[in-house]
Amino acid sequence: MTKQFKGMYIGGKWVDTGRTFNDMNPSDDSVWAEVADGGVAETTAAINAAQEAFADWADLPFHERSHYMLKIADELERRQQDIVAALQGEGGGWFGKGMFESGYLPEIFRAAAAACYDSIGEILPSEHKKFSTAMRVPMGVVTVISPWNFPCILSGRGFAFAMAAGNTIVLKPSEDTPYSGGILYAEICEAVGIPAGVFNVVTCSRDNVVEVGNELVENPLVKGVSFTGSTPVGRQIAAKAGAHLKKCCVELGGKDSLIVLEDADMERATQAANFGSFMHQGQICMSVEKVLVHESIYPEFLSKFVERAAKLKVGDSSDKSNIIGPLINDRQVARVKAQLDDAIAKGAKVALGGKITGRFVEPTILTGVTPDMDIYRDETFGPVVPVIPFKTDEEAIALNNDTEYGLSSGIITRDEHRGLEMSKKLATGMCHINCSSVNDEPHVPFGGSKSSGVGRHGGRWAMETFTETRWITMERGGRKFPPVF
Repeated sequence: MTKQFKGMYIGGKWVDTGRTFNDMNPSDDSVWAEVADGGVAETTAAINAAQEAFADWADLPFHERSHYMLKIADELERRQQDIVAALQGEGGGWFGKGMFESGYLPEIFRAAAAACYDSIGEILPSEHKKFSTAMRVPMGVVTVISPWNFPCILSGRGFAFAMAAGNTIVLKPSEDTPYSGGILYAEICEAVGIPAGVFNVVTCSRDNVVEVGNELVENPLVKGVSFTGSTPVGRQIAAKAGAHLKKCCVELGGKDSLIVLEDADMERATQAANFGSFMHQGQICMSVEKVLVHESIYPEFLSKFVERAAKLKVGDSSDKSNIIGPLINDRQVARVKAQLDDAIAKGAKVALGGKITGRFVEPTILTGVTPDMDIYRDETFGPVVPVIPFKTDEEAIALNNDTEYGLSSGIITRDEHRGLEMSKKLATGMCHINCSSVNDEPHVPFGGSKSSGVGRHGGRWAMETFTETRWITMERGGRKFPPVF
């Protein structure tokens, strides 16, 4: 049965535009919901509502904003099963992925609640005996543009710390997951009594994405922008924000490696590769997109990796036993197919999988991948991964760094010191020794280098990202002005 929602959430009210677009179930191509289709007018109204609410929200005692964050966490926990169902039906995710994502959400808001109690500045020395302080203060209206792959986490992470810091929010979720990435949070903020205008949601179809996105970045009332998504779009948003001298936090794509050294625990290594490559069909910015394996264990690793990945069941995500669901839409399927066809045409071999049926792509392992292939260079965002041998640590590091991206990485070794020394040379914002590249916690500095983004989400780093630093002094030292004045 197609779901109906009350509209967009602007200024504490549900707004029905009279226009809708279809929110599709990627597993069977049915219409999962009908969603309000907004444009520039609704986006401007949401920004104005957020601006009107800013002064009172910023002035609210920090512990009261913290209490609101805790209420949101509790409401998310209460609605966990509804969220899982939405992530399956709207996002094409495996049941286990939905349980993980929905279980993670409350911790984002509890971490944001805790951040309200952190220091908001420091006392500085003054050569003139002034009382000198550096203080963090909220900026104003922060807009959040979130993606479809982990819509609940990436929307929540995008606004939780910013809102806890005293900013007001306008959120635009992906047109592929408008409910779990946006409308859900509007329902929850309304339920827990977040003051009108503090949190707003604008939804729109793909036809209106450009004009709505431009307004979310370029409107003069907007002081900060949070974007999670592809690198090409992130570049455009960061450029527009920069042109207007606005703070921007962009978390973008990756071409992340898992480096397996010759002393690796084989069970741990193959499991890390399997999870990192194929969790949520590889539709994660941190996904393992290259498995780099020391040549001395390459045959054994490849055999055991293929054996493990072959057990992953593919099918409609409404069936809990299906681990590999559909790709989100036909554009993603075409992208994956083009990379796979290019690799095979240039000599890559399929060690496992390779079959595409509709939006369902089998877990696919490739060998013989070389730098001239698109799949070596470009982000895949699908369940296809090359396994590439290397001879030395230096070669592994070079293979990892041979990309414009620099988000995450993993190293599997029994020698922690060796792993740590290698991690220092990897051009990535994050590295995980004896784990896959797919890792996240609400309070850590999450983000990448190079073309994988600018800024950090999580914990005190998010609070710094979404606040301004002000220098405030009080004259106490009797400093005199020059006599001529």
